[in-house]
Parts: sequence; C-alpha cells; structure tokens
Amino acid sequence: MDFSDAFGVSKEMLELAERAEKDVSPRFAELDRVSEANTAKVLDVFRKHRVSAPMFAGTNGYGYGDLGRDTLDEVYAEVFRAEAALVRLGFVNGTHAIASALFAAVKPGDVLLAATGLPYDTLQSAIGLTGGHPGSLRWYGVGYAQADLTPEGKPDLAAIRAAASDPRVTAVEVQRSRGYAARPALSVSEIGDICGAVHAVNPGAAVIVDNCYGEFAETSEPIEAGADLAAGSLIKNPGGGLAPTGGYVAGRRDLVDAAAMRLTVPGIGGECGCTPTGSRLLYQGLFMAPHTVAQALRTAIFCARLMELMGYKTSPAWDERRTDLIQTVEFGAPELLARFCRGIQAGSPVDAFAVPEAWDMPGYEDKVIMAAGTFVQGASIELSCDGPMRPPYTAYLQGGLTYESGKLCLLRAAELLRGGNAG
Repeated sequence: MDFSDAFGVSKEMLELAERAEKDVSPRFAELDRVSEANTAKVLDVFRKHRVSAPMFAGTNGYGYGDLGRDTLDEVYAEVFRAEAALVRLGFVNGTHAIASALFAAVKPGDVLLAATGLPYDTLQSAIGLTGGHPGSLRWYGVGYAQADLTPEGKPDLAAIRAAASDPRVTAVEVQRSRGYAARPALSVSEIGDICGAVHAVNPGAAVIVDNCYGEFAETSEPIEAGADLAAGSLIKNPGGGLAPTGGYVAGRRDLVDAAAMRLTVPGIGGECGCTPTGSRLLYQGLFMAPHTVAQALRTAIFCARLMELMGYKTSPAWDERRTDLIQTVEFGAPELLARFCRGIQAGSPVDAFAVPEAWDMPGYEDKVIMAAGTFVQGASIELSCDGPMRPPYTAYLQGGLTYESGKLCLLRAAELLRGGNAG
C-alpha cells in the first residue's frame, strides 16, 4: 500500500524501510516463539486460579475481601514463579514499587549494595544519592555501596562478591535494563550469576531486581534465577498496554509482606486497598502482555536497522539478542534528538499535534525531552521516546502496542530527521 502522501513519508524512505524490514523479518520468528511460551504460561495460571468475571468487580472503602485483588496477587506470584506478589494501583510508578522492595530488606545501619553500577536516575533520589530527600533510604540511616560494571558493561562478579561479603549488606539492587546508561540490558542468566555470587558470600542478603522493561522478553523471570524480589511498573510490560497505572512486587513472601507495609502502613500491609474501578484491565493486560512485548520488540529491531541504514549508532544492534524493550539511537547533537522525538510524537495516535520540548522532569538531573502520544499517560509499553539533553544525545525508544503502528511512527520520525515533512 502506498501511504507516502497520506502519512507524510517520502517514497525514498519507504524504499529504505522495505530494505530494513527485509533484513529484520527472520528475527521475528524467535520473538513469536517466546511470546507463545509466555502466553501458554499465563493462560495456564489463569485457568488454575479459575479467573472469572466476579473478580473484575470494583470494591470500595477498606477493600477487605477484594477477590479480584487477592487472586491477582496469586496469579502474578505464579506467573513470576514467586512465593507471593503484591499488585496494586497504589504504586504510582515503577520507582515506587522498586523502592518499596528495597525498603523491605533494610533497616537503619544496614547497607544497600548496587550491583550494576549507579542506579537509574529516579531511584537515585529514592536511595538518597541525589536530592537529600527526607524519607530516602540514606535519610533513614541505610548505607550505600556500589559495584561498577566492567568496561564491557557486564556485571563484575568479583567486585560484587567482595562488596556483598560485608555482613552489613542486607539488600543488593540489580537493574535489569540500561536506564539512561550506555550499557546492555542484563539477561535472566546474567542476573542468576549475580544472585549466585551474592548468596555464596552472604546467604542472608536479598537480591532485588528492578525488572522494568524486561518482563516477558525471555521465557523465564529473575525469581527463577535466584532473585529474592523483582519489581516493576504496570504501565510497562506486564500491563500489556491496558493497565491504567500501578506496579508490582513479587518474590519471597516475607519480603513481599514487608513491601506491602511500606506501601501502606505497618500492621495493615496488603490487607487494605480497594480497587474502585475493578481489576479487569489488570487481568486483561497481563493476558495481553506476552504478545504486546513481542510487538514492542519487533518495533525496536526495525528501529535499530532503519537507523543503522541512515548512519546512526544504535544499541542493541538490529541483530543482537534482546533481553528488554529499550532501543537506543545516538544522535550526537541536541537538535537531532529533539527532531526524532518530535517525529515520534507526530506519528502517535494521541496528541500528535503536540511538540515535545526538553524540561526539568522530577527525579532527573538533566532536562529530558519525551515523546509519549499514549492512551495511558507516560505508558512505556506504548511507543514512547525520551532522552536526557546531555552528550552524546541519545534517544531511548521503548514500547509499541502494535508493530504496524510502531513502524509507521518510526518512518515519520526518520523522515523528519532527513528534513522531510513529517508534520
């Protein structure tokens, strides 16, 4: 179909896209295999827990006896192969869920070890590395240690073992995805290596994985590799593009219970917390998640190849193994980063008329430009693109509810990069 005039894409760009798609199409079969395996896992758990329409009903007040909420916890626990899970709309974002997981494993005088280098920007604030916010881990008297990655961006297991052998270390934070760092995402196998290194020298330390962007990218999850907790956002992978907000924590029951006390209040934990609008979108989103993640990965691989053909540096490269959703494109100049983000916004289904500008986002040290023409505000499982306005001016693309829409959106952004009409 020739949609070059209707969608503002030149015939030359369509020809380049056809070449890119021809190159990447063989890789899609593996994505489909992973999606099918994860869909089978989710379906099996849904059937086992007898998911039914009454579980979708809304509750009010304290939320005691919320069947949908409590069953969803059990479903998440089994899908992630964990003892327990806490799935709540009350988590305002992934950082909130991850911080609650970290607080579950520490007390004043303990030490948190970051095993994969400096944590993601917003988590730095929660830990107390930036901002000095009251209520941060360090404000409560929790110490901090860090094991940096190797020059290749891989976990330094020797450094992790040395740091984790300190008996004061009770929590070890592992960031699966790259965040705004120039390093590869971790595979579940690599996370397992970290877990083994920590538990060998400090059996009592809890390994806590920031699982954002990684759920359902592989056929196993960090808990299966030895992690004690995993946490993330419902408006990323596990929400399947349908969850309106929220987050989850899954893992050891005692730690999940402690994270619930952090989310609400000691003595209440997960017993309270109603779901006024019901849980249907959370169930349906989890059901859709494996397929949606595969669509997002298709979009990322196509993006990598298209941008490489245009002369830009990408990570991962189009033919590299994928363990999370994030695709980076290095532009080297602020105006090119801004132009790409504006192209993504212009091709989005929502707020396509908006023009992204860099601004001071809460929790970030640099101005950030963000394109997110999404049905759910800021949902990273929908196609979005952002980046800090600092060298080398890298765009971080994630999500894509459908490959077709992701491809079209990328063509518009690519056209704008070339100076074409993508408005």
